[in-house]
Amino acid sequence: MNYYEKKPTPTSQLEHQVKMSNRRLLEIDGVKEVDSFDSEEFLLQTVMGYLVIRGENLQMKNLDVESGIVSIKGKIYELSYLDEHHGEKAKGLFSKLFK
Repeated sequence: MNYYEKKPTPTSQLEHQVKMSNRRLLEIDGVKEVDSFDSEEFLLQTVMGYLVIRGENLQMKNLDVESGIVSIKGKIYELSYLDEHHGEKAKGLFSKLFK
């Protein structure tokens, strides 16, 4: 079962939106938790799964935990979701992050 097949649970935060402006500013809604971040990579837990943002000179511009909004600025190279059926990729990322 993937995230799109699950029935919505009664919560106030099921909306997940990603807005990018000129590959320099990223605004993300539906963020549950910021697991890790540095100037080259962010790992966010969203309502749609884990999201990895890779880039250069990345900085957290805004973090609103209550409403689940994160803004990141810097040069963005990649956005990717770590799905459950790609466990090896997720395992490699986590092992790299938490050595």
